[in-house]
Amino acid sequence: MVAENAQSADPEIIARGAYLAKVADCESCHTAGPDHPPFAGGLPISSPFGVIYSTNITPDPATGIGQYSYEDFSRAVRKGIAKDGRYLYPAMPYPSFAAVLDDDIQALYAYFMEEVKAVNHMPPQTELPFPFNQRWTLMFWNAAFATQKPYKVRTDRNMQWNRGAYLVQGLGHCGACHTPRGLAYQEKAYSESSPEYLSGAVVDNWSTADLTGNNASGLGRWSKAEISTFLETGHSRLGVAFGSMVTVIENSTQYLRKEDLDAIAAYLKSLPLRKSRSSYKPSVTQDQSDKIDLEIGINQFERPGAGLYSGLCAKCHQPNGTGDLPKYPRLSGNSMVLLENPVSIIRQVLEGGKGPLTKNGPIPKEMPGFAKKLSDREIAEVLTFVRNSWGNTAPPVTSRDVSKIRKKCCNTTAPSTHE
Repeated sequence: MVAENAQSADPEIIARGAYLAKVADCESCHTAGPDHPPFAGGLPISSPFGVIYSTNITPDPATGIGQYSYEDFSRAVRKGIAKDGRYLYPAMPYPSFAAVLDDDIQALYAYFMEEVKAVNHMPPQTELPFPFNQRWTLMFWNAAFATQKPYKVRTDRNMQWNRGAYLVQGLGHCGACHTPRGLAYQEKAYSESSPEYLSGAVVDNWSTADLTGNNASGLGRWSKAEISTFLETGHSRLGVAFGSMVTVIENSTQYLRKEDLDAIAAYLKSLPLRKSRSSYKPSVTQDQSDKIDLEIGINQFERPGAGLYSGLCAKCHQPNGTGDLPKYPRLSGNSMVLLENPVSIIRQVLEGGKGPLTKNGPIPKEMPGFAKKLSDREIAEVLTFVRNSWGNTAPPVTSRDVSKIRKKCCNTTAPSTHE
């Protein structure tokens, strides 16, 4: 039997809670996989300190949150403290959820207690090595770093901007993945008051997108409409979702109302430019580049990586890097290609993958993996070529970069370099 004060919630409140659970993407982390019951926990989450398993947040009274009062629920979500007083690891983004307002926490509570099916399932226990298994020390971590307060409207901004800021900073917890971490694994910023906020990070061996106004690796060349459409479909003229963002779009953002997607886009477009070593300066106009090969393109086969690109990549991504939208993304001016940290594009080439499947987006095409076909040097050369052609300028990829990612993420041995 679930907590008594969840028994008579208004159906409209429950429905709002269901929507907010989509905004918060609770399902992606608290569901062990597609063949497992939703919200029953057990998903292994990689951290620098070891694997953390997500908890059961169904209203089961024995293994879930069925005995949580509203106060217990609110404290767990916004302060990271379970009903029994145990401190939660900040893999649970409670530092961001601290910004969520009371009415929305109440709606979430009503949804989980009355609408979610109770599942009796005990996920694996998280067992981190000493000293990280001493959860009580998180009391001091929280005091130092979990400093968010409930969101306060900025009167110098309009309603749309404030709605976008509230969603991004709070339930959307975008900073949990897109903001760099400090030495104590804390997010370096929780709002636009810092230039570090949403400037990109590395999470579980993926480099997350720079969401600032950077003109190369960020959103400087994206329109508000393109950002909104990308969150709905996972596709845009400047990139396709990859890595963990695929599940975020499939389980969360594709279900957001258009006005909320537009608000998020308006807020993100307000973030200032952050400098990087990457740049994009096309030598011809967009329309022209769709029709002709650029002078610096693959016709210069003496450039390292150019021949490999011609033989393995150009069929889908085109000789001039313009792709074939929406089936195959362009590489010229692609924000992911121009990220300073190349870990994501290295993983894409090694492992392959495909974009998200959404109700309003195109059917995603699968990219093959080349871990067994290409050596570390060959992958480094072709990626360096892509990152420095058709107006792209980004730091080179080294064989060592590829080797490190291959060891971490692929169960393969690098083949010999083709001569």
